[in-house]
Amino acid sequence: MAALLPLAALFSLRSRILRSHPFARPFQVSAAKKAKEGGDEASQPLSAEQQERIRKNKEAARQLLAQRNVPPGFGESWRRQLAGEFSKPYFVELMAFVAEERKRHTVYPPPEQVFTWTQMCDIWDVKVVILGQDPYHGPKQAHGLCFSVQKPVPPPPSLENIYKELSEDIEGFTHPGHGDLTGWAKQGVLLLNAVLTVRAHQATSHKERGWEQFTDVVVSWLNKNLQGLVFMLWGAYAQRKGSSIDRKRHHVLQTVHPSPLSANRGFFGCRHFSKTNEFLKKSGKKPIDWKAL
Repeated sequence: MAALLPLAALFSLRSRILRSHPFARPFQVSAAKKAKEGGDEASQPLSAEQQERIRKNKEAARQLLAQRNVPPGFGESWRRQLAGEFSKPYFVELMAFVAEERKRHTVYPPPEQVFTWTQMCDIWDVKVVILGQDPYHGPKQAHGLCFSVQKPVPPPPSLENIYKELSEDIEGFTHPGHGDLTGWAKQGVLLLNAVLTVRAHQATSHKERGWEQFTDVVVSWLNKNLQGLVFMLWGAYAQRKGSSIDRKRHHVLQTVHPSPLSANRGFFGCRHFSKTNEFLKKSGKKPIDWKAL
């Protein structure tokens, strides 16, 4: 009696017989053809309508994510133009860093005042941009506008020098007795620091954490979307930050920083405030009332 074949050998023999059987070949060809057709169908490019639908879905998802990440106190007109930044990794990490800093240290300005500069006027109504570097790091000073301090805090030395230049440059200007520049901001003067938060009593403690990238986006948006702005760039830091401004599209005024360390080397006598109003008039815009403080 012949020996029985092992089970594995039986399955192998059955598979070879089926593959060689003439009735099996049409099924094999049909399956291969179907697979090929399916592959061709999958590789066909998307139609313009499908691509547009995908784009809109992605944009809707991005906007939804951005809305969830809107910081407190961010002005609506500014949010509409800058919301794309809020969902980017650098900004998410930046917000997490600032939140953690607030748990461990005193941070200025308070959360609701970090973006005061977006609350003063519509983004489309900005006429003048003054760039600062870092918020004041003393109690009750910083409130979201560069060079400005809250009442009744006395004006810091740099702001005192700004007032001194104004008294020489603008007829009728007198020291307002405080350091709050909200009156300028409401007229379209953007008072923007490069870094928007700071740890108490530790200058530049929040630099290179992401604020510079965000405020670069702000400056870039203004540069590209508005016309005839006047940029006041005081000191080397502000001048580097404003180096990409289109000088054919906007007016740029440069001099040294109003700090007591440098004001005598060109800030006094620069007449930037009257020059700004001359540029605004030529552009058909209402000049700034620098006395309205």
